[in-house]
Amino acid sequence: MSVRQDSFREALTRENLAEQALYSGDPEPYKAMWSRSPDVSLFGAFGPCKTGWSELSRIFDWIATRFQGGSVSLEYELVYEGTDLAFTVGYERGELPAAGGASRTHTIRVTQIYRRENGRWRLIHRHGDFAPVDESPPAPAVSSDS
Repeated sequence: MSVRQDSFREALTRENLAEQALYSGDPEPYKAMWSRSPDVSLFGAFGPCKTGWSELSRIFDWIATRFQGGSVSLEYELVYEGTDLAFTVGYERGELPAAGGASRTHTIRVTQIYRRENGRWRLIHRHGDFAPVDESPPAPAVSSDS
């Protein structure tokens, strides 16, 4: 009997729902997206840089307590699917409750790497950070005379 191969599109739909749950305070769907392999890694936007499933699992539980009552939307700039590896590059735009009842918004640049394991796409790495100010020069103007 062959193992059903889920599509990367299905994995991204699950990941989107899992992020929504995480921002609502439930880490379990997001944790279910991850490989249990010892080579998983997290370079988190809020500070944690960890490797290994036991460390990541603990951090995701902590994140859910910080994000409880928040919301998030995902915007992909680039999605690549290979045979057994895939990645996404994009933004998470979130809103989190803050002390005193006010909320705060944030935008995180996120790169995630996925590996196909037993027919399912699993996260194996996440790098998120807060974007610095873009100091690069503007693109040259295009002349309409050409």
